[in-house]
Amino acid sequence: MDENQIGIYENVLEYISLELSRSLKKIPNRYKAHVEEIRLRIGLPLNIYCMGSDYFVTPEGSLTGDRVKAKIVRKQDMLKTFQLISNYSVYAFEEEIRNGFITLKGGHRVGIGGKVLYGANGIETIRNISSLNIRIAREKLGVSDNLIKYIVDIPRTTIHNTLIISPPQCGKTTILRDIVRNLSNGLEIFNNKGLKVGVIDERSELAGMYNGMAQHDVGLRTDILDGCTKKDGTIMLLRAMSPNIIAMDEIGSINDVEAIHESLKAGVKIIATVHGSSIEDLISKRSLSMLIDEKIFERYIFLDNSKGIGTVRDVIEGNSFTTIIK
Repeated sequence: MDENQIGIYENVLEYISLELSRSLKKIPNRYKAHVEEIRLRIGLPLNIYCMGSDYFVTPEGSLTGDRVKAKIVRKQDMLKTFQLISNYSVYAFEEEIRNGFITLKGGHRVGIGGKVLYGANGIETIRNISSLNIRIAREKLGVSDNLIKYIVDIPRTTIHNTLIISPPQCGKTTILRDIVRNLSNGLEIFNNKGLKVGVIDERSELAGMYNGMAQHDVGLRTDILDGCTKKDGTIMLLRAMSPNIIAMDEIGSINDVEAIHESLKAGVKIIATVHGSSIEDLISKRSLSMLIDEKIFERYIFLDNSKGIGTVRDVIEGNSFTTIIK
C-alpha cells in the first residue's frame, strides 16, 4: 500500500465540504492511492475516476455503478467546497477562474463549470458554480528514464525536437514533466550537465505553480511561465531566459505553430505534447499537418494505457517515419 499516495488523496479532501469528504474518506485504501479525479455536480451523484473506471460514491464510502445508492451533491456542498478551494476569497482567484480552473497547493487543479459571464475583454468570471472537477496531481519521478535515450542528441549535448502523442488521460503531461526534470537536473550521458529548460505552462498542469512555487519537481535549471499562452511565452523566454529547450503541453493552434517556429529560428529545441493516437490524427489537423510536412519534429512518441497509464506504444523517427523503439 502506497501510504504517500493515500496521503495525497486525503490532503485533497480538506478542500471538499465535510458532508462529502466524510464519504470520500471511507472509500477503500486500494482505491485512494489511484484516484485521478473527484467530480461534484449539483443534484447528481458524487463521482470519482480511478484506474480507468468511473464510480459513484455511496454515503458509506462504497463504490457503485448504481446512481440510486450514491451520495448526492447538494447546492450547499458545492458552495462550501468552492469557499474552501478559493480560501473564502473568490476575488483573489478571479484571474484563474476566468481561465476555468483554480490550482491548489500540491499542484492539484480544480476545473469549474457554471454560468460564464462575458465583458468587453472576453470572459470576466464564472458564477452559479454547478460542477467542479478536482484533478489529483500525482508525480511519478523516473517514468521517463527509459525514453531519454530516444530523445537526446548526444554529440550536440541537446535533444531532438520531440512530440509526445496520446489520447486523454494516458500520461503525456506526466511523461513530459519528468523529461523536463531529467534534462534540467543533468544526465549521465551528458556528463551530468543540465540544460536550461523554459516551461510554458498554459494550463498550470506541468509545474503546478502555487504562490510562486512549483508544486512538481521540474528540475534545477527550469524557468516557468504559468498561465501564459505559448506564443507570448515563447517570445518572453527567448528575450530574457536564454533557454536551451522550450517545453509546452497540448499544442494545436496556429499560434502554437508560430511559437514553435520562433523557437526553432532562435536555435532552441522543442518538446511538446498533443492529443491524438496516430500520425493520421495529426495530419487531419491543419496546423499540425504543417509541422509534419516541414519535418519539424525528429521524434514522435506515442503513448496509450494498454499496460497502464504512460505506456510507450511506439517511438518514430521524424524524417523517415520508421519505428526506432528497442
